Amino acid sequence: MRVLLDTNILARIAQPGHPHHAPALTAVDTLRQRGDELFLVPQVLYEFWVICTRPIEQNGLGLQVPVVIEKHEQAKALFTLLPDSDGIFPAWEKLVRQLEVKGKHAHDARLVAAMETHRIDSALTFNAADFSHYPRLTIIDPLTIPPVLRK
Repeated sequence: MRVLLDTNILARIAQPGHPHHAPALTAVDTLRQRGDELFLVPQVLYEFWVICTRPIEQNGLGLQVPVVIEKHEQAKALFTLLPDSDGIFPAWEKLVRQLEVKGKHAHDARLVAAMETHRIDSALTFNAADFSHYPRLTIIDPLTIPPVLRK
């Protein structure tokens, strides 16, 4: 299976004290052990940068830029980064018009457009509700994925 990692997965992996840190790591490990391919798109890394550098009091991680650069590079090394392509914008535009997407949900629609363009049918996310408007997607919630038993 081809799986896109949502921004919140990277954010929780980068936040060892968060209750979702372990489930995020376990889910990534489980998917890898199953043989799934794990992907990022540039938008995920843009959003990750924003979350990491935003102050804690503004719901960010409050990390210094050199630390964020390291985490950014680690994410690119661990997961396949797919490029933005000319097909994403038309796919996004079609989605937001057909589904009458409003407000912040247009960001999620762009992720879905990137997924469609790159033929990815699954997303690993803690925010399944954000993708509920897209019935063709398989949403994987890290809190419900059973770990693969190691041999």
